[in-house]
Amino acid sequence: MTAEMTASAGATPRRPALDRETVKRLMTTEYQRVIEQLRSLDDDDWRTETCNSGWDVRALAAHMLGMAAMTASVPEQLKQLRAAKKRGGEFIDALTALQVEKYDGWTPQQIVAEHERLAPKAVKGRSRMPGLLRGRVMPDPQPVAPPDVYERWTFGYLVDVILTRDPWLHRSDIAVATGKEVRLTADHDGEIIDDIVREWAGRHGQACRLTLTGPVARDYVFGSGGPSYSVDGVEFCRILSGRGSGEGLLGTRVPF
Repeated sequence: MTAEMTASAGATPRRPALDRETVKRLMTTEYQRVIEQLRSLDDDDWRTETCNSGWDVRALAAHMLGMAAMTASVPEQLKQLRAAKKRGGEFIDALTALQVEKYDGWTPQQIVAEHERLAPKAVKGRSRMPGLLRGRVMPDPQPVAPPDVYERWTFGYLVDVILTRDPWLHRSDIAVATGKEVRLTADHDGEIIDDIVREWAGRHGQACRLTLTGPVARDYVFGSGGPSYSVDGVEFCRILSGRGSGEGLLGTRVPF
C-alpha cells in the first residue's frame, strides 16, 4: 500500500449524508429506472460495447443484476463475497466479474425479468440493515482512485450511497453507448447529483463556483473566490468517476 493509500485509509470513515427516508426513495426509484431503461433496448443495443472495459450492455446489465441479487438475499451475499475473496486480486474487480459470469448465457428478456423480480427484494434487504451494522467500518479500504487512493467506508455508506450511485452511473454508460437519452428528473437524479456535488466539495475543501447544465441544472457556491466551472450535470459525475478528465478541482475523484 502506498503512502497516499495509507493516509486515505486512515482518515475518518465515510458515512452517508442523506436521511434514511430519502435513501430508500432513491434506491427504489433507481431500480425502476434501470428496469425501464433495459426494457427500451433493442437487440443491437444489448450487444453494444460500453466504456466499462470488456463489457457490452448485456454484461453491464448482468453486473447490475448481480449486485441487486447480492443485496436481496443474505445467502447470495455471502456466496458472492466468499467467491470474490477466493478469486483474489482487487476485490471489486473479482466481485463484478463473478456477477457477470453468474448470468452468462441469459437472454436480455431473462435479465430484465430477474431485475423486476429482485428489485423490491433488494430494496427490502438494503433497508433492513440494522443501525449497529450500518455504523461499522468495512474491514478493507475501498477504491476511490485506484491503484493509489483508497479510503475507509462504513457499511451504511456502501449500502445507502454507493449501491445507488453504481446503477445510476451505469444508466449513463448505457445511454452513452447506445446513443439513447437517459431519463433524468430533478426529484430523483437531481438529488443523487446534489449529494455527489456536496461530497465532491467536501473532498477538495476549496472555494469554487459550480454551474451544472443540462436536464438537471443547478448553481452552487462554496466559499468566496476560487475557480468557476460550468459543465453538464451527468458529465460532471462521469468526470468525477474517472470516465472523463477535468481540470483543477474537477480532478477530485468521487466513488460510484
